This record gives sequence, structure tokens and C-alpha cells, in this order.
Amino acid sequence: MSGFELDVVPVLSRSALDRAEHLRSDEQALKEGWAQAKLVRMNKRGQVRVDGNTVVLDAATSLSAEPSERAVFLGIDGDTHLWAVRDNDIEGELADLRAVGATLDLDDFGAGLLSTAIALLNWHDKARFNAVDGTPTTVSNAGWSRTSESGHEEFPRIDPAIICLIHDGGDRVLLARQHTWPEGLFSLLAGFVEAGESLERCVAREIKEEVGVDVREIRYLGSQPWPFPRSLMLGFTAQADPEQPLEFHDGEIAEAHWFTRAEVKTALAAGSWGNGGGNARLLLPGSISIARTIVESWAAAG
Repeated sequence: MSGFELDVVPVLSRSALDRAEHLRSDEQALKEGWAQAKLVRMNKRGQVRVDGNTVVLDAATSLSAEPSERAVFLGIDGDTHLWAVRDNDIEGELADLRAVGATLDLDDFGAGLLSTAIALLNWHDKARFNAVDGTPTTVSNAGWSRTSESGHEEFPRIDPAIICLIHDGGDRVLLARQHTWPEGLFSLLAGFVEAGESLERCVAREIKEEVGVDVREIRYLGSQPWPFPRSLMLGFTAQADPEQPLEFHDGEIAEAHWFTRAEVKTALAAGSWGNGGGNARLLLPGSISIARTIVESWAAAG
């Protein structure tokens, strides 16, 4: 069974955060909302303080009496303004969204809150100088842009990347492991979209470069923000011939194999890497990734 759709919306795509764009340029409204605002403190590793399974939100006034240029405005929760700030001195129980996000009490609101905070703060860390003339930039628009001394305004950028489940048109799927990954951990093939390239062309090129196979019937499935540091993952499925030899051209892939649907279902039932998967022959990414959602949907379709 080659055709399938995503069974569920990927975790980080379920954002219920009200971004309240109209408030970003309203300095008076932001100042008035600061007194009751909540603040996400995040260190450079993307970790936040948690209490059990819940992300801790501090009072914004614990940072400053009025809106600080260090903080970025994320949106609102009812009448409460929400901000984030880089704080490398936070202490206590810390959690990283990518590693243990699936175990946190992340509802659709929390998923949107943290993914937006990570992406926005990561961009600010890299955008302190203007790309046009090299002059320093300062925070503007409540953290949603930076402006240089010459008046040039830059906005947060994202890097589009494709991620693709390759199947044989039946009950086999091609999964790969990168050199830096633990033994047994396999996932879908992925890569960044290049300048002047369509998404479909990127799928074909990346798969050919990474494992040496030609794909056809390329089809879009869905997307998910992946703010590590600032990607947008665009999910696809494609078909390939399992008899075509695998060749690892670009050096990123350590090994790749065709797995049966039964093997994938067994791996899914065993949990995921870092969360109960143990030493199984096949370990799969955690539920916070779109890779897991795509694999689960393909497995269920059979």
C-alpha cells in the first residue's frame, strides 16, 4: 500500500499560540501588559526550567520593570502577554524540547510557545550585525525584527528542509543512520533546500546524493517547525526500487537498509531512542519529530 496521509498533525505543528502580531509595534500596549506578563527563560542550549512535566513561566517583572530589549514578544494567552529571554544562568530542573519534549506536559499552546521562543532567540543570537553593510543591529518590533544604524530592517529567517519517507510501493521502507547517531537509530532522509530549487527537486537530489537511489511519485505530506536552530521541515513520501544499489555519495550516511512494515511496527511498539527503546536492532526518533509521525502513518496504512 503506497498511498498514505499523516494520521495526526505533527506535535510542533499543533501550535495554539495567539501571536498577536498587532501588538508587536504597539509600545504602549506592551508596556501596559508587562506588569502581568509571563516569561520563558531559555539558556543557549535551548533548555527551560520545568516543574515535573510543566514548563515554568516567570513573572516578566522578574527581569525588569518595563519591557526589556533582551526579551522577545511571543504572543498572548487570553489577556496575558508572553515573552522569552535568553538566560544562561537559569538553575533547577532543566529540559530540552528536542530531547525530552514528548515527555513534558506540552499541549498545543505549549508546543507553539516553546518552538517559537527557540526559533526567535536563536535568530537573534546570529543577527547582531546587518547582512548588507555589517553595521550593528538593535532589536525592533518587540523582537520580530532587527534594525541597523542605516535603517535597514531584517526579519527572522528560517531554513526550509525536506524530509522524505522512501518506500518500495509495498511493505518496505528505506531508513538511514548518520555517523554521529547511536547504533540502531534510523530515520528518514532529509536535507536543506538549495537556492533556486523546488521542493520536489530537492527531494530527488538529496536522496540521490545521500543513498544513491532514484525516486519517483514524490508527494507532499505536511510540515513542522524544527527550531534547531531555525528549520522548517517539509515532509514528503516517494517511491524507489529496492533493487537499486545503495551508494553513500556525500559522506553523511553511515548505513541504510530496507526495513519491512512488520519490523517498523515492532520498533514503534518498543518506544523510541532515548525513551524506552533499549538496545533494539531498529530504534526510531521520538514523537516530537515529524519523522516519527510520518513513519507511524506509513506503518498504520498497512
